[in-house]
Amino acid sequence: MAISSNTTIGNFSFAIQSALSAYSDEMYTNAKKLSGTGIVGSNAQVDPNTETFIGQTRFYKPYASQTVNVASTSVATDGSKQAYTSDYLTYVKTVRTHGAQEINMQRVISQQDGLAKIARDFGEVRAQDEHDAIINILQGVAKNEAAVGTGYSAFGGNYDSDGIGFFVDVNAGGAFGTDTDQGLLTAGGISTGYGAIRAENLFTALSLGFADHEPDFVYMITSPEVMTQLRVANIVDQTTVTEGNLEFTTAFGGKFRLLMTRADQGNRGADSNVHANSVKTTFMVKPGAVEMAQLAVPMPVEMYRDANKYNGGGTTDMWYRWGYVMHPMGYDWTGAATAFATNATYNAAASWDRKYDVLNLGILPIFHA
Repeated sequence: MAISSNTTIGNFSFAIQSALSAYSDEMYTNAKKLSGTGIVGSNAQVDPNTETFIGQTRFYKPYASQTVNVASTSVATDGSKQAYTSDYLTYVKTVRTHGAQEINMQRVISQQDGLAKIARDFGEVRAQDEHDAIINILQGVAKNEAAVGTGYSAFGGNYDSDGIGFFVDVNAGGAFGTDTDQGLLTAGGISTGYGAIRAENLFTALSLGFADHEPDFVYMITSPEVMTQLRVANIVDQTTVTEGNLEFTTAFGGKFRLLMTRADQGNRGADSNVHANSVKTTFMVKPGAVEMAQLAVPMPVEMYRDANKYNGGGTTDMWYRWGYVMHPMGYDWTGAATAFATNATYNAAASWDRKYDVLNLGILPIFHA
């Protein structure tokens, strides 16, 4: 039978037919999610049961210099002793909620349980929320590092926490030559060709970022555009890597595990320390670089009925609640300590402060055309 109307009842919109048939579900086509991938890990020191909105983890810093004495059999001078320092990182909690209201009498019209739809799709909602939090944390870290100072590639020297941001700008000159309109898969203005010649900037960025502490592999968060360029250049491996229940496409013998998503990774071209042509971002991320711990939230699922509403027809509300700590490895939370974190505060440059040595960090933003 033809659909006779499209009726909105409360929070739900129903296609009403003269003769009802079962509903089918349209597939979700949101951006591919980063939650549940290897970039998310755990940290045993993160305690989700602290009494405030924040918590702290402590760590010993590596020796700034090593004190080594040469023993003497003739001089009784005291030997110099090794000094060491410790530091701490602050992390923040967040709690999220998701709810809907059903007008009880709508079932008489639609013959459908609207709250069942909410319950069925809650997994998608929660996964999307965690993905959005990850993306905003990545962008916040990139903004913070871009605000610190001009990135490594402009100097060709060591990173300095006082003046150089932990990022690579392929249009900043230095190791990338004089061309100032380069993408991630171009080199010296070359935008054609195959294999290694197209990937020169990719490997240069990895080497500049991690130097001789380059990990065995990194996750590369790629846009569909970059993935297409990898395929056209015949760089994508024919074999895949299986990690848990996920199968990854890789490049260069598994060196890069490709996480393709069309989610916005940020545009830093307007920042004073980034070249104006570098309007796109690609992240190289070490395994477990985003630390996560789930919170035990009171009443994770709750229903509320109000029999008085709609002239006694009544309503039923359903609420889901969940929470977590999500934190980029090596950074200190400097945002609000008296409220749960939002995606907007995750995204802010001022919310993060680098504490680890750069070669111990796990998130390397690469800015390119």
